[in-house]
Amino acid sequence: MEFQWFWMCVATLLACYIFFYKIVRNLNDWYYDLKLGKKQYHQLPPGDMGWPLIGNQLPFYKYFSSGQGNTFINNIVLKYGQTGIYKAHLYGSPRIIVIDPTLVKKVMNDDVNFKASYPKGTNVLGRSRYLNREHKRFKKLVTSPIVGQNTLVMYLERIEDIVLDKLEELSTIKHHVELLKEMKKVSFKIIFHIYLYSCDQNIVMKFGDLFNVMSATMFYLMPIDAPGFAFRKALKARKKMIKIIQSIIDERKAVIEENGQMKEKKDLLDIFLGMTDEMGEKLDDEDMIDLLITLLFAGHETSALAMVWSITFLTQHPLCLKKAKEEQEEIMKERPSSQKRLCITEIKKMVYLSQVIDETLRNMTLFSTFREATADVNIDGYFIPKGWKVMPWIRAVHMNPQYHSNPEEFNPARWNDFNSTKGTFLPFGWGRRLCPGRDLARFELTVFLHYFLMNYKLELKNPECPVTHFPALKQLDNCLAKITKLSSDLN
Repeated sequence: MEFQWFWMCVATLLACYIFFYKIVRNLNDWYYDLKLGKKQYHQLPPGDMGWPLIGNQLPFYKYFSSGQGNTFINNIVLKYGQTGIYKAHLYGSPRIIVIDPTLVKKVMNDDVNFKASYPKGTNVLGRSRYLNREHKRFKKLVTSPIVGQNTLVMYLERIEDIVLDKLEELSTIKHHVELLKEMKKVSFKIIFHIYLYSCDQNIVMKFGDLFNVMSATMFYLMPIDAPGFAFRKALKARKKMIKIIQSIIDERKAVIEENGQMKEKKDLLDIFLGMTDEMGEKLDDEDMIDLLITLLFAGHETSALAMVWSITFLTQHPLCLKKAKEEQEEIMKERPSSQKRLCITEIKKMVYLSQVIDETLRNMTLFSTFREATADVNIDGYFIPKGWKVMPWIRAVHMNPQYHSNPEEFNPARWNDFNSTKGTFLPFGWGRRLCPGRDLARFELTVFLHYFLMNYKLELKNPECPVTHFPALKQLDNCLAKITKLSSDLN
């Protein structure tokens, strides 16, 4: 009797396994095959759709939240081979994951067949009609204040002041602080100065706090607009932000009405108020607000992370720190005694520092960008159905040993003979949607690193602090650290 009971248990467990892993586990794949109808006979990329409803979301969160984001995509490659393109189910919809650099470039450069399509949580930023590809002239004007080093020179003195004030402030604090929060204040002040030049600093700080509330929900799978949920708080923060920006717009309009159109446009809002679209129409306030919120956000979070990681990596790699510091000292030796501030000529001489920045960006870039197929597309022999989401997985490109030897190693020297045309380095995207803030991000990071290397050092409280990869590389303690000013005899 006991022997019979044993075999009944074995049979039951086997039946459960077959039911869950051979039937339930495949329901998602069967559902989308059925939904595609005749289209299913086209060759979809290899992969699987995971469990019903949740898809592949559980392993995605598991690996990314525990700082093992590379493992998620590596497991897919190990299971389905080096095809460079795969199918999956993430964020509640079927997805095509692209990791081959050539295919990534192809998707990111094709605005006809692939439109931008971000997770629902990003809707908290708003969706201006002027962010689409038809408004090329408009986008060129919008980004004109932040593209090109020669343009950014006009902001150099203000960026220096913001950086120096913050470094000096941090050096007087004797306890460890969350450095990421402090660097967010730096990056936000800089971008706010460029976009809304004349605003009160209290408004700047209030904006920063509201952005922090909003950013917490950006990549939520199911943003829930209900009391007690973070997404509801984010929407409330957005409403407060809209009121502040609206008051700034009204005030600026009143000045223009009283004094006439300003000949010299100091910031992005001045440009918005003075321009028309392709149809000759003025921008309405709602579009201006959406654009300002989106652009302010884009120039805020990633720049702060880059500041934190650049000095963290340099501190963890003393030889790289020494070489970067020596380069800055050599540049300073050539400076005329009458010159007290950085100039564009000096910045262009910072070759090794530029490599440090590239290596930092390679290591900490957002895992993916987000697109949607606007038509049925065949790419490299594989079929992408209309309406399916497409994820050019940039981090997989950056961490592939085929393109970057020993990818886990921080090695600025790898950029000595790098060929950018291969599409294996995409921290700011590619093609027509190349991030407009790329020059500003590098510019402020260069200024920050120059003054840090010349006058300060970093002491991490938790050198082995665990990290998360979601949505970008970040220490779980927000980089608890102290910044100490070097004595003058060491400079």
